Amino acid sequence: MAIKGVLFDFSGTLFRIESSESWLRAVLTAAGLPLPETELLSAAEELEAVGALPGGAAPSRPLPPGVAELWDIRDRSAELHRATYTGLSRQVTLPDPGLHDALYDRHSTPDAWRPYPDALEVLEALCERGIAVAVVSNIGWDLRPVFRGHGLDGCVGTYVLSYEHGIQKPDPRLFATACEALGVAPQDTLMVGDDRRADGGAAALGCGVHFVDHLPVAQRPDGLRPVLDLAG
Repeated sequence: MAIKGVLFDFSGTLFRIESSESWLRAVLTAAGLPLPETELLSAAEELEAVGALPGGAAPSRPLPPGVAELWDIRDRSAELHRATYTGLSRQVTLPDPGLHDALYDRHSTPDAWRPYPDALEVLEALCERGIAVAVVSNIGWDLRPVFRGHGLDGCVGTYVLSYEHGIQKPDPRLFATACEALGVAPQDTLMVGDDRRADGGAAALGCGVHFVDHLPVAQRPDGLRPVLDLAG
């Protein structure tokens, strides 16, 4: 098919969240609350195990009461998203209870994210070819500052974020909203993401779908470049 538009997922596709250790260390430093190294590392491991870092590993332990019913709908609003992830974080004892909200706030800053090495190159190449670009993300906060902070916003025509629409991928309506905003028919559009269930929902609309691996930044230097071949 002739590709006229490309929709990209955010986390695990164009950007990768920092490690749980880096996340916790940054918040403790900002709060002036140093922890002995062994305690910091142990708390970071606990935060990762409970799935408290949005964009990080999924919980490997049972979800606590009050959070379990929110998990599947957490990206439908900013309030649900914060409640879910601070609820997970509060399973871990930290030096100050206020750190749980500070951790949540940290994860939505540009400093908490790194773009994949080929992200800018691929976005600019699509732009030069006249191919429209959108970001379609299941998320509970405004990621636009992350793109601006890393200089990746120049070629993004629109952002379609689940919490702003009250619906989540794989609901085809989210992809349809992006195609309409770009003025591109679904059959002329490619969805690029790392989640086969969520991002694969674009296929129901008639979009092509291409998957990338959600790997650490250093382990995926050129995972997005095949998109340029697919786009033609």
